[in-house]
Amino acid sequence: MLPRWTVSLEGGPRRVNHSSALIGHRIFMFGGYCMGVNYEVISLIDVHVFNTYTYRWARIPTEKTTFENIAHVPYMRYGHASVAIDNKVYLWGGRNDSFGACNVLHCFNTGKLHWKKVPLKGTYPGARDGHAMCVVNSKIYIFGGYEQEADCFSNQMFMIDLKEKMWHFIQAKGGIPASWRDFHTITSHGDLIYVFGGRGDVNAPMHSNRDIYDNTLKVFNTKTCEWSNPVNPTSIAPLGRRSHSAFMHGGCLYIFCGYNGEIDQHFNCLWKFDPDISLWSKVKTVGTLPMARRRQCCCIHDNRLFMFGGTSPVASSDYYAADNSFFIETDDTNLQDHSDTHVLDFNPSLKTLCILSVIKHRLNMQTLPPKIRSEIRMMTTPNTISRSLSQG
Repeated sequence: MLPRWTVSLEGGPRRVNHSSALIGHRIFMFGGYCMGVNYEVISLIDVHVFNTYTYRWARIPTEKTTFENIAHVPYMRYGHASVAIDNKVYLWGGRNDSFGACNVLHCFNTGKLHWKKVPLKGTYPGARDGHAMCVVNSKIYIFGGYEQEADCFSNQMFMIDLKEKMWHFIQAKGGIPASWRDFHTITSHGDLIYVFGGRGDVNAPMHSNRDIYDNTLKVFNTKTCEWSNPVNPTSIAPLGRRSHSAFMHGGCLYIFCGYNGEIDQHFNCLWKFDPDISLWSKVKTVGTLPMARRRQCCCIHDNRLFMFGGTSPVASSDYYAADNSFFIETDDTNLQDHSDTHVLDFNPSLKTLCILSVIKHRLNMQTLPPKIRSEIRMMTTPNTISRSLSQG
């Protein structure tokens, strides 16, 4: 059975370059920006939470901005990254228009709804944005990004040991490391870290506005500290891109959406890399594809992918590829920021298929059980962001 797009709802947080993390059945979303908002005003980062069962968004009440709490609560930012360990979310990096980039680690306790700054020893990496983070064996790994002070791309790997409260620079012991880049993805699977995509420069590590978009998949083994190229040379790979999403599902790596500036394309195609056969393949899905975009967030839970936010081009004359897998920009192009939420079910149940049929054909629901009617309403009713976590 093909993966099926089952839910498409408006009314969530309108955000771009935000970050997210899954805790239980809830997705916590942090910061980001949207066009038209003044980010030079000093404010604390906001937190939204999405319930994957009810499809409802809620905003978590935050503290008022004061000089006292600005020290332990992250300031509003974009281009940051976050990861989940147990019931806590760790957020690092990012920038805003007032403070620039940051290299302080913050922890959000999702039980107590409380922020704190995490003191760490060791040599801190330079403040940056556009980096990527993942977790291997309860250790946080950080790769790449654009360093503010050095004014250049990075291809360094750092690790945070939370037990030791220590930064570690990871020196590669073999293989050719992934190149300098930002707005890439790193995705963990066992002891391995998959690095894909991002924006580099022909004069990297310096940025000369001559962007390149590499589509080479690199793997870093955290046990041996060696780099490798896992892809069979005969495999047809997805085009290089930045600001895409990546996730593991069923032992395979998936790549979704993103943007290639060399050829001015936004994508909404889904690709899969199967490490057992070392091949890429394009994944066919059923249902209405979300608009091609970049800078969105994706989280997977219970065989369902949840995608929200991001930005897409709006042109006076535009067109899509024949298979609707990417958007080709024209000269007269603006961007629109999204407040939508979409769900891709990799293994839809018979109940879900029946519900979708009821929705599609607008069948009479009066004889359906109340629980099913309630589920249909949640799948079709646009969001109104609540401040009550009982709804979110």
